Amino acid sequence: MRTIKLTISYDGSDYQGFQKQKHGMAVQNFVDDALAKLCGEAVQTAGSGRTDAGVHALEQVISFTTEGRIPCGNLVRALNSMLPKNIVALAAQEAEEGFHARYSAKWKQYRYKILVNDHDNPFQIRYRWQMREQLNITVMQKCADMLLGTHDFSAFRSTGSLMGNPVKNIYAAEWYVCGEEITFDICGDGFLYHMVRNLVYAMVQVGLGLYTAEDFYGELAGAGGRILKSPAPPQGLYLCRVGYTPYVK
Repeated sequence: MRTIKLTISYDGSDYQGFQKQKHGMAVQNFVDDALAKLCGEAVQTAGSGRTDAGVHALEQVISFTTEGRIPCGNLVRALNSMLPKNIVALAAQEAEEGFHARYSAKWKQYRYKILVNDHDNPFQIRYRWQMREQLNITVMQKCADMLLGTHDFSAFRSTGSLMGNPVKNIYAAEWYVCGEEITFDICGDGFLYHMVRNLVYAMVQVGLGLYTAEDFYGELAGAGGRILKSPAPPQGLYLCRVGYTPYVK
């Protein structure tokens, strides 16, 4: 029995997230079906994490076991001939027995993109949160700096989240600007349901001047109700990388 580590990239605009759905319109449905045909057996993949409907992945990691003998290089080429054009296999390699895309992961990096312009860019509607108002990036970075270290992120977990440890370690959190585009990068050892999108929305409210950095800190410290919470739009979010060795900046 072989264990395969597969890395894929996808545009999530047309899918109901990564996780397999009964109606078949999730990324995992298409990947599992293609792998089953290639391996000649039913294949059950495990992803490094879920992505919601409309969320993208630059590098999503998947693991599965198979009795099939197709070489990893051929597997990538064959998959790309069978998958929809908005799902691409990037790499495949043999992994040690017991490797699991989710449970073996040490950290993940997410990226969120905002486009500030006086009109919508029709070519970016599926890939950016488009805004009209200017944002105070300095105060938003002040909020991002508060995220570093170990915190209980219960205040930034959406209803419907699976119960689990809300304490997460954040290794990096940074806002940066390039022209009209504003990007937020965050790395941590784990993330709660809608956590990144809720954090982005809250920091944007601070950047708009509706709340202060002190309000944001109060929310993070557990004094709930200071900031209106709502997930930022899904199309701006990208799963960037998944690490399987300790995080090094």
